[in-house]
Amino acid sequence: MNIYFRLCLVVMIFVNFRGGYYWFFRHSKWNGLTVADLVFPWFMFLMGVNIPLSLESLLRRDTPPRQIAYKAIRRTLILFSLGLFIINHNTSWSTIRIPGVLQRFSIAYIVAFMLQWPFHIRIDDMETRLSESRWRPFREIICYWPHWLSIIGLETLWLCITFLLPVPGCPTGYIGPGGLADDGKYNKSCVGGAAGYIDRWLFSESHMYGHPTCKNVYYPTLSNDETVPFDPEGVLGSINGCVMVLLGCQAGKIFLYYKSASERITRWLSWSFLLAVISIILCKASMNDGWIPVNKNLWSTTYVTTLASMGFFILTVFYSLIDVLKIWSGRPLDFVGMNSILLYVGHEVFTNYVPFSWGITEHASHMQWISMNLLGVSYWVIIAYYCYTIKFFLKI
Repeated sequence: MNIYFRLCLVVMIFVNFRGGYYWFFRHSKWNGLTVADLVFPWFMFLMGVNIPLSLESLLRRDTPPRQIAYKAIRRTLILFSLGLFIINHNTSWSTIRIPGVLQRFSIAYIVAFMLQWPFHIRIDDMETRLSESRWRPFREIICYWPHWLSIIGLETLWLCITFLLPVPGCPTGYIGPGGLADDGKYNKSCVGGAAGYIDRWLFSESHMYGHPTCKNVYYPTLSNDETVPFDPEGVLGSINGCVMVLLGCQAGKIFLYYKSASERITRWLSWSFLLAVISIILCKASMNDGWIPVNKNLWSTTYVTTLASMGFFILTVFYSLIDVLKIWSGRPLDFVGMNSILLYVGHEVFTNYVPFSWGITEHASHMQWISMNLLGVSYWVIIAYYCYTIKFFLKI
């Protein structure tokens, strides 16, 4: 799973460097998926995988509860603060953007951690649970029933707010981008329906992202300086961000409580299949015509189930290749994730600086773009390797 995380990190840097200016390395305009839409939720899924493993390690060392809480809260505050720092360069206090990627990470992490911690069952204790019951093969589900009530509660909350909250000037339950969509019936105050409305009410437009991926397609008459008030990392989507991390916790518990490769692989693939079926039913195997389309901007239910399904499957693939079949050691990705926060913050801050990029325009060829982007990624991999050789590791 560490190699899976490190591969996500490299792909994320490449995508953020604009991915050769190919459309499939850029975020989808509204509904649907591209490669760029995969990485963020996979990071959150893998963060969830590590929570039960981390708790097991902390409890096995008899770490005092106060110290565990301190570690979790400290990590949350650092992630949130770094997020504010990264997205607000050359910004005044009157227009500082509050929601962001690391901010969502921090919120989802602390919520999932605090929901997992009180109910965590040590490996030795789990061995005795349901020992004589026919339900023993499902013990990591049954014994964690509060975990599943939390997921159901969070998802119900997202669905109720999204489809039942009245939004001024918009039909209740609207989840479109407004503008040219829906025959131009709705203006930019309807972007994202309840999700956009809550963020505008809570933060005001001056503290939100103003250039979502839907702007150029659905609002082509707006100039570069004009904004469309919608934040893809807003409050409502953070609820489903927590669900994604909690689904990752399930994958981590399978790894923790089942020791044979066949038990782990069978369960991971079963979850992948179940979540895929849920996605297909809810979106009707359609980009736009389902009950709940797959939508990264909203972090819709189907977006979470689809990406979690992929997460379980890819985790199975990497586990099979590296730990079971041993046909790949994970190199050269094994050292990249050891300084993940350094690489993330560094590439975000220095994206537009030489030697990571230089002055080619959007009219340059794909070959020019992809050459520059691959070189930029390579520099960060080299930096990660150098930090590894001098034993410098930035942790939070």
